[in-house]
Amino acid sequence: MQLSSKQQGHLIMLIVMCVFGLNIPVNKYFYSTGLLSPMAVTALRMSFGSVAFWLTSLFMPKEKVDKKDLLILLLGGLCGMAINQGLFAYGLGRTSPVDASIITTSGPLFAMLIAALVLKEPITPKKVSGVFLGGIGAIFLVYTSHNAGAGQEGDALGNISIASASFFYAFYLVITRPLSGKYSPITMMKWMFLFSAIVLMPFGYKDMLEAPLFHQTDLTPYVLIAFTLFGATFFTYMMIPLAQRRIRATTISMYNNVQPLIASGVAIFMGMDSFTIEKLIASILIFSGVYMVTQSKSKADIETEAAR
Repeated sequence: MQLSSKQQGHLIMLIVMCVFGLNIPVNKYFYSTGLLSPMAVTALRMSFGSVAFWLTSLFMPKEKVDKKDLLILLLGGLCGMAINQGLFAYGLGRTSPVDASIITTSGPLFAMLIAALVLKEPITPKKVSGVFLGGIGAIFLVYTSHNAGAGQEGDALGNISIASASFFYAFYLVITRPLSGKYSPITMMKWMFLFSAIVLMPFGYKDMLEAPLFHQTDLTPYVLIAFTLFGATFFTYMMIPLAQRRIRATTISMYNNVQPLIASGVAIFMGMDSFTIEKLIASILIFSGVYMVTQSKSKADIETEAAR
């Protein structure tokens, strides 16, 4: 069966969020064990992404990037990679995974508002309802899946950092969407990661070079960092522009709400959790929210109807 362009976009983002969802406990492992600091993880991801995408571009057709577009890629790289990943890593190091999961549900709201301001996308009742419904589903899932007193308590600075990371990620999705149909994902990412690496390396190179991870012999941490670099960095950021071509920024951001659902699914699969009616309700709320956002009218839809 041939998937439509929108269906392909949804499938891409579902896969991307599966990888992102798995990466949260992986990063938390590094922070809790002290093998890598949040700054070291961010510096590693930015430097690896820059090298990986530039090497890959050598085997791809060459694309010339307009100077005005380089400015957008610079801003997108700083917001979507350097600032977003830096703030999220720092926040995750100070707050609990539960709080982080709840706060990331603010992403679709940010994306909807920024898209309205920058791209003049309409804020429709159906879109607002979808964002609200998906957020409620994600929060309900997190609160019913974890004991309130379990795990690390989040502090205010950590929670603010996570919320700020969601804002910058939403801003990145909105401003780079027009370029996703103009350039290949490799071209976009090689420039954005290069700009991010240049900005971050003066602050993070020391943490990266002196990280305890590289002074121990256990194989498991190396496997986990390989997953973060190849899976949650190279693969995911190569796929996001492909999704941007097919679905709107608000819809892409809605998939943040799927991350706690994925985490619960993995826990159930590994026998660490069980399937409950609460998880079913949360799943219905989250995917209903995503569906409502996808069914809301875009700026292009309204212009097409007006032309008729």
